[in-house]
Amino acid sequence: MSEPADHAFAPLSVLIVDDEAPARERLQDLLGDIADTQPTRVAGTAGNGVEALAILEKEPVDLILTDIQMPVMAGIELARHVGRLEHPPAVIFTTAYDEYAVRAFELAAVDYLLKPVRAGRLAEAIAKARRLRPPADEVLRRIAPTTRSHFSVSERGRILLVPVADVLYLKAEQKYVVARSLEREYLLDESLVQLEEEFPGRFLRIHRNCLIARDAVRGVARATTGVDGEAHWVILLEGLPEQLPVSRRQWPAVKDALGV
Repeated sequence: MSEPADHAFAPLSVLIVDDEAPARERLQDLLGDIADTQPTRVAGTAGNGVEALAILEKEPVDLILTDIQMPVMAGIELARHVGRLEHPPAVIFTTAYDEYAVRAFELAAVDYLLKPVRAGRLAEAIAKARRLRPPADEVLRRIAPTTRSHFSVSERGRILLVPVADVLYLKAEQKYVVARSLEREYLLDESLVQLEEEFPGRFLRIHRNCLIARDAVRGVARATTGVDGEAHWVILLEGLPEQLPVSRRQWPAVKDALGV
C-alpha cells in the first residue's frame, strides 16, 4: 500500500504574474498537479507589476510567482516594491534568461524557474519558498541594475506608486528623502546617494541634500539671502514657485550639465 500524501503543509496563497495568459494558465495547472505535496491557493493573476501591486493591496499573499520581462513594470522592480511591505511575500522568478543570468540568481540566493516550467522544479521552489526571506533590495539591484519606472511609498499600510517621470526633485530631510511632484510631496525611505547612482541620467545633484530632474529645469537665476545679502545661484523648475539653491561646490558641474 502506498504511503498517504503529506498534508502537513498549510496551503500557501499565491499570486501569479506574467504578461502572457498561456504562461499564467500553465502555472495554475502545475500548481494543481503538485497540490498533494505542496498545497497552494491561487489568490489572483496579473499581467504586470502594477496590476500585481493593486491585487496585493486587497489581498496579501504568501508567495509571488513572477515573470521578469513584462511591460509597464517588470518582475525585478515588482520584487523591489514588494520588499517594502510590512510582511513581504516570498518571490520566485520565472525566466528565459541564459545561463550567465541564471548564475547571478544562484549567487544572490534568489530562486528562479526556467521556462518552460516543470512540475517537479516548481515543487522544489515552493518548498524552498516556505523558508525563504524576500530578496533584499540591494540583491535585486545587482541582478538587474536597470532603473525603476516607479518609486514606492508606504502610506497607511499600502504601497503607493509614484512614477519617476513625475518627480521634479529629491531632497534629503533627516531619515527620509522628499520626492516632489507637481501635486504633492512623498517620503521615500531611501538614500539620496543611491538614488543619484541609480538615476544618473535623470537627476542632477545641485546640493549635498538635493537632486533635480534635468528635464524639469526652467532656468537658473541669481538670488541673495541672509543678512549679508550674499548672491548665489538657484534652479527654477517648471510648475513650481520655489527656487532651489545650488551650492558653490556643485555649481561648476551644474553649469556644465545644464549648458548655462
